[in-house]
Amino acid sequence: MATPKSVIEMAKKAGAKMMDIKFVDTFGTWQHFSCPVGELTEDIFSEGLGFDGSSIRGWKSIEASDMLAMPDPETAFIDPFCAVPTLSLTCTISETGTLEPYSRDPRGIAQKAEKYLISTGHADQAFFGPEAEFFIFDNVQFDAKSNGTFYSVDSDEGVWNTGRDEMPNLGYKIRHKEGYFPVAPADTQQDIRTEMCLVMEELGVKIERQHHEVATAGQAEIDYRFSTLVTAADWMMIYKYVVKNIARKHGKTACFMPKPLFGDNGSGMHTHQSLWKKGKPLFAGKEYGGLSEMALYYAGGLLKHAKALCAICNPTTNSYKRLVPGYEAPVNLAYSARNRSAAVRIPTYSENPKAKRLEYRPPDPAANPYLAFAALLMAGLDGVQNKIKPGAPLDKNIYELPPEELKKVPNVAGSLSEALDCLEKDHAFLLKGDVFTEDFIDMWISSKRKEHDAIRLRPHPYEFFLYYDV
Repeated sequence: MATPKSVIEMAKKAGAKMMDIKFVDTFGTWQHFSCPVGELTEDIFSEGLGFDGSSIRGWKSIEASDMLAMPDPETAFIDPFCAVPTLSLTCTISETGTLEPYSRDPRGIAQKAEKYLISTGHADQAFFGPEAEFFIFDNVQFDAKSNGTFYSVDSDEGVWNTGRDEMPNLGYKIRHKEGYFPVAPADTQQDIRTEMCLVMEELGVKIERQHHEVATAGQAEIDYRFSTLVTAADWMMIYKYVVKNIARKHGKTACFMPKPLFGDNGSGMHTHQSLWKKGKPLFAGKEYGGLSEMALYYAGGLLKHAKALCAICNPTTNSYKRLVPGYEAPVNLAYSARNRSAAVRIPTYSENPKAKRLEYRPPDPAANPYLAFAALLMAGLDGVQNKIKPGAPLDKNIYELPPEELKKVPNVAGSLSEALDCLEKDHAFLLKGDVFTEDFIDMWISSKRKEHDAIRLRPHPYEFFLYYDV
């Protein structure tokens, strides 16, 4: 266990000159400010560091803007991207005066979810293992004006570049849906992904594997070992930070948008979950897929609340361009062993009870991991508490079901607007234990509706192709 004293020793040993204070905003972006290392004392861990919360999206109004960043000693590392040796600390946000956790702070919400789990008596630990996918592009351009809009991404691996004059063009371009996973020279990014892995490991993130993903144009995946809810979310913030900065170091750009390319697979964040108590796994048993009854109820909770969960786990308009049939996206709400076309999959790689888990496949990497993991836990717990049965498993390829069978399988939300409507109607499960609050849900829905309207109100370039000559 790290302590304020051990963090101060770490900074001294590394010769740190600065201290970087990081925290996550409502929508999942790491924010930061820096102080000379002379400000690093044991007191800041209990008293916090003040800042203006009115400039953070979705947070305080200007007349009540003072907030405190409370550093967590467990998150300390020496930032690998700063020219001057710099200690990094991740913070939870508190109110001034009372030191009460701020109800809109995502990391604080995740911490409350962990405390609520213990209070139920069902389990004392929830483990999460996200598998975030992303693209490494060589160039990106976009603009949006009142009289025109465009975007363009490019990659040396992109199949559309087979005819580009590269002097010489060597022809090793990955075709659509054929990126899983050829060796070099088709895979041009082995070394850059390895560098990302090694830097993450230096920062305490336990890496399991890396590989090229299905799509053309540098789609990638790096998997890290499961951990407790808050730690897994902390690691996802480090993951994105490292991926983006290593890409930039190599003159490239990393993209976590769920669907940056038309006609190829998008990027998901399949999330593995399990509950434990007193060091023992609770999801292993003799029910379907080697699951326990508790695990099936947990799956029932995920499936019951799936459409509402979309508003948090698939929080962008772009998310629903990934959640369409034909691109390995789990559109249909069902559960199954091994079957990757089901929203809830039961991995069967190992018979070890410690490896028994559920994989929830709809989420994407645009999600704020603290909010997504907390919401998933609350949905699963609702299933356990109310003994929600998930129905019969679906072991067929859902994409090949005849229409009469497919009609019986419910779907995820089809748009951000639909997901927000569902969250508006179905969020009582999130309010238990004051984990999420009505204030937070209202703010989230209002903010996300503005995003939806921003897209809805703008002419789309393809509309000119379809309709200009009407």
